[in-house]
Amino acid sequence: MSKKRTAHIISHTHWDREWYLPYEKHHMLLIQLMDTLLHTLERDPEFKSFYLDGQTIILEDYLQVRPEKKEQLEAYIKEGRIHIGPWYILQDAFLTSSEANLRNLQIGHQDAARYGTIAKVGYFPDTFGNMGQAPQILRQAGIDNAMFGRGVKPTGFNNTVSDSDYESSFSELLWEGPDGSRVLGILFANWYCNGMEVPTDEKEAKEYWERKLADAEKYASTGELLFMNGCDHQPIQQDLSDAIRTARKLFPDTDFVHSNVADYLQAVNRSLDRELSVVKGELRSQRTDGWSTLVNTASARVYLKQMNQQGQALLEKVAEPLASFAHLLGKEYPHHLFTYAWKTLMQNHPHDSICGCSVDEVHREMVTRFDKSRHVAETIVDDSKRVIAEAVDTSVFARLGAEARPLVVFNTTGWERTGVVTVELDAERLYFRDGFPLDEMSRRMQALDVSGRTLVDAEGRAVPFTMQDLGLQFGYDLPDDKFRQPYMCRRVSLTFEAQNVPALGVATYAWLKPADPASLPAADAASLLNGDRVMENALLRVEIAEDGSLAVTDKQTGRTFRDLGVYENTGDIGNEYMYKQPNGETALTTKGLKADIRIVEDTPYRATVEIVHEWSVPASGDAVFEQEKRELVYFPHRQGQRVKDMVPLTIRTQVSLSRSGRGVELQASFNNQAKDHRLRALFPTDVETAVHRADSIFEIATRDNEPAAEWENPSNAQHQQAFVDVSGAGAGLTIANLGLQEYEVLRDGRNTIAVTLLRSVSELGDWGLFPTPEAQCLGEQTVRLEIIPHSGDGSASGAFAEAYLFQIPWTVCQTGVHGGPIASGYAPYRWEGGALAFSSMKVSEASGDLMLRWFNMEAAGTELGLHSARGAESVYKSNVLEEAGALVSEGPNLSLPVGPYEIVTLGVKRK
Repeated sequence: MSKKRTAHIISHTHWDREWYLPYEKHHMLLIQLMDTLLHTLERDPEFKSFYLDGQTIILEDYLQVRPEKKEQLEAYIKEGRIHIGPWYILQDAFLTSSEANLRNLQIGHQDAARYGTIAKVGYFPDTFGNMGQAPQILRQAGIDNAMFGRGVKPTGFNNTVSDSDYESSFSELLWEGPDGSRVLGILFANWYCNGMEVPTDEKEAKEYWERKLADAEKYASTGELLFMNGCDHQPIQQDLSDAIRTARKLFPDTDFVHSNVADYLQAVNRSLDRELSVVKGELRSQRTDGWSTLVNTASARVYLKQMNQQGQALLEKVAEPLASFAHLLGKEYPHHLFTYAWKTLMQNHPHDSICGCSVDEVHREMVTRFDKSRHVAETIVDDSKRVIAEAVDTSVFARLGAEARPLVVFNTTGWERTGVVTVELDAERLYFRDGFPLDEMSRRMQALDVSGRTLVDAEGRAVPFTMQDLGLQFGYDLPDDKFRQPYMCRRVSLTFEAQNVPALGVATYAWLKPADPASLPAADAASLLNGDRVMENALLRVEIAEDGSLAVTDKQTGRTFRDLGVYENTGDIGNEYMYKQPNGETALTTKGLKADIRIVEDTPYRATVEIVHEWSVPASGDAVFEQEKRELVYFPHRQGQRVKDMVPLTIRTQVSLSRSGRGVELQASFNNQAKDHRLRALFPTDVETAVHRADSIFEIATRDNEPAAEWENPSNAQHQQAFVDVSGAGAGLTIANLGLQEYEVLRDGRNTIAVTLLRSVSELGDWGLFPTPEAQCLGEQTVRLEIIPHSGDGSASGAFAEAYLFQIPWTVCQTGVHGGPIASGYAPYRWEGGALAFSSMKVSEASGDLMLRWFNMEAAGTELGLHSARGAESVYKSNVLEEAGALVSEGPNLSLPVGPYEIVTLGVKRK
């Protein structure tokens, strides 16, 4: 070589917090590893540094058991011998929400900053594919690089790299996001363990380094060669200093250094003297044979994805906006509770956790974490909504009738919203403190007359509603200044359509005995049903065929989408990572299977028809499949089939159309008793197009319907967040989901969207045999989807906004009759912005300022208009770390240009 090469040996561990062992067993290994690390750093001054896998949670996990080591640990971090951050955990990017990815970065930075130093490295060592907006997110966080192991070059079963048709000429590349942001990308071409277990014996070391140096030079664009000294749960190499001395002796032409990530990146940047390949957008191993993408983790243990969707939406789309609203009214923003809730939720976000590809014990513990995080979020929601409701003026209802029971409806989304709401109200209460005997309290509550009441809005208009009498109920208050206050009450459930509730705002209603019933305008009592199998509103017509499939007509375009909602069942002899259909198998479907169809709801605001399919599917995989698992036959090569024995699979689907609905909602429930299979719902679009779009991380990603020429896997499943969309000239179809994160656009001549509802498998997969019987997901399952036809432009038509609304529950709070500074219809902010999607409203812990975030869904720039109902405020442009940037307005109104695909965050400071 013309100049001396440098071998950068970076000691690290890739710490899967839980995977093929339950969390605590990995935890015990971590304690041992960290003890050894601290001992090695103390004993060997030549052991220069150690990278702690980019995730600060390792510090928490260690100090939980070893709190006495904090001072020593902190000292090594400040000395630069242990490098930490920038993440809290190493997440799966595609299976966690946009805001969850940012909270991960924000909390990782906060935690690392407490120790003094943050490793500014975009570290994605084993992420199962990388999101297209990562370059922009990293750049906004002050990170100009990304290190990753998957997504660009083909990676085989043993993590070796193929020898042809690279997407990048070198292991160094430029990774460009859709907005044009670029970072230096470092691909672990020989994986992140290519420098592990360096020999000290000269003979062994010579053979080792001859091979390793050649492997690294094969891909490197400079003489700065990267060797990652560690692997999954790899113990510390305590004799590394001796091994480096041996290497220096054997290879005097090579400068062997115990390096760190920052020094290595600096050396690469300094040495680059040639043009690097530019790789754009998502890194999903598109240019591979398709068998090792790990994409089907999106459908492993679907129940985890559903719980995660619920938990994320509750925190970022309900609790944070409500707590922010309450903060504007003077309530302290509970940063500590949000951090705890987010951390608890994010402990389920590592790739081996949220991907559902671990042993059963891991995923049992995840369910508990989901519950814990949700309980914290629900507490924040309850506290915040009461503060806001008490500030809303409901005095108008005292003039409209007697015994008014006001309620406040909160729209915590970024768009004006109309939809069906259900709320439980206490018609009357008797507190135990009042001294009534229990039998008298019960008698009084049960004797209460709840008839003769109506629901009115703030304008005094009657609102169509249905009431379910829930009867006698026990309840209690937990006052801030008193002991708990139990009571007995008479409770009812009201369901109605809340109309035109402003974005991030409120609307009020009351259930009361009208003072003058004759003076109330009559409520619209028209049905949405036209016969037993047709539902219709102003926008949509839904016809149900005998086999339960739907024909949905978009009245605005005249386009009818047919055969929607057919169910498909196939065998699955793969594993938690990858789906494999038995060779030669023909899929079973409900097409042509006569269904039992009946009306279950007929109200002025919503109609619901129930469709029941009495179906049967093969019971499991066969004996050949079982033997192949024991023999560790690589799953694409398996020859197993399904048994002939059948088990029932009864699917109960409720199809709902609301009066103002822009989509058709589906809820399907079934008791899964079959093993080794996959269940999907099919939605043929009959739209001619070569591409489709899917909701991803701060991006509506455009993807090809046809895979690359290298693709051999018959399946071409993909990740989604809220929805997938197929659009063409004049017509499009968006299918929204709740926690159903795998889809495929079939190459069937109809561009059918297939959404996976369930995948039942029996083993972890990967490097050995790890049985996972609970991954069969036996028992009751419920899934929800929404069919949204549109004019062909999902953002301009509002279809994408409708899909985002589908993700977010309504919030309702009963309150009293009282005055207040807030009127019905109030929202602190109003915005407009073309193709912008609203993402979050929260309060920055560092500054105390309100933070509002949007992202541009399209390739064209647009304008963001923001209008404050609170008067003049200072507004500055921030970044994803919520750091203050340039001032953009000091008044109540602003207009801000937003670039193509830009993520824009604004900080609002009260003047």
